[in-house]
Amino acid sequence: MAEYYFQYHIRRDRPGLLGDIASLLGMLGVNIVQLSGVSEYGRGFLIDVDRPDILDVLRTMLESMEDIEVTALREPTLRDRLALRHGRFIERSDTEKRTYRFVRDELGVLVDFLGEILKRPGRQVIGVRGQPRVGKTEAVVAASVYANKRWLFVSSTLLKQTIMRELPSATFRAEPFVYIIDGAVSVMRGGEEHMRCVDEILRMKAPVVIEHPDIFVRRTRYTWDLFDMLIELRRDPQEEIRYDMFEDEATAWAQE
Repeated sequence: MAEYYFQYHIRRDRPGLLGDIASLLGMLGVNIVQLSGVSEYGRGFLIDVDRPDILDVLRTMLESMEDIEVTALREPTLRDRLALRHGRFIERSDTEKRTYRFVRDELGVLVDFLGEILKRPGRQVIGVRGQPRVGKTEAVVAASVYANKRWLFVSSTLLKQTIMRELPSATFRAEPFVYIIDGAVSVMRGGEEHMRCVDEILRMKAPVVIEHPDIFVRRTRYTWDLFDMLIELRRDPQEEIRYDMFEDEATAWAQE
């Protein structure tokens, strides 16, 4: 048996539509593992299929139905599984496919999504954009717990001012850690020793989350190629993510 994700858009809603589709899947010997609405007019299924050729038959029969439009019939992705779990698709940028968008009301979805990413082995660098106090660090810490990993603040303003200037001991680093870097704090107040520490961490085979990645890229030698994924978190979909306040903070730090 192999799992597939099947999704359709409802062109014309009518009584019995879902039953007809479920009956069709049953006649073809397709087992429905999970079913959920993934948008106002979209339905998603996680299905088990014992023969790949059944998919071609299923697609042909579904495309003959005028009431629906097949929008997906593929091996399930993480986004597909989370859409079924939460009843909505994670929004993706139209121009940058590595960028995923969330609002604060969706912190639970973000934690699940980021937690699944952090479970993956090896090095990965994730940038998190968002205004202050929108929940970025809260979500990263919760996702680390979800992934059964500890977390370490390399730089942060969460607990006073955290600026790490040397790597922790090898014994400490042997633990499955997620390294959290506040890109604004690091580049504006970190100093040479701290930035050498950041460089070493970015060479490690471990997950790293960088908050305020735009400032980090703007003021370091690193480029956007460093990042495997970017996440944007807003209070509402229209909120603008601005960085002028960080420039003002940097000026204040320099005068201390």
